[in-house]
Amino acid sequence: MIKKMGYWWQLRHRMAEQGMFQTSDLVPRLAERGVVLPREQVYRLVTRPPQRLSMDILVALCDILDCTPNDLIKPEVVNTPVRKPSGGGDAGPAPVTPRRSVVRRPGRL
Repeated sequence: MIKKMGYWWQLRHRMAEQGMFQTSDLVPRLAERGVVLPREQVYRLVTRPPQRLSMDILVALCDILDCTPNDLIKPEVVNTPVRKPSGGGDAGPAPVTPRRSVVRRPGRL
């Protein structure tokens, strides 16, 4: 069974711990460390988990927030393996059989 992994991106939480509540607070601090990003890209970095992240940005964020990569990225298992019930067969839910409905007018049986 293949285990699919995901992660929680904790950048906003770490920023709040440092008293940084606006994404624009990061722009000059990143630039001081040689990472020049537009304000829009920094906003996306803070508000959405990145799919790709350069090591330069990760190291700069860790330096700014005085943390480690483990503090910014929390791995989690996205799907857990499901075991088949013992008993041999495929014991799924019973199939639903459609029933014909009857419409009756009031006063008639």
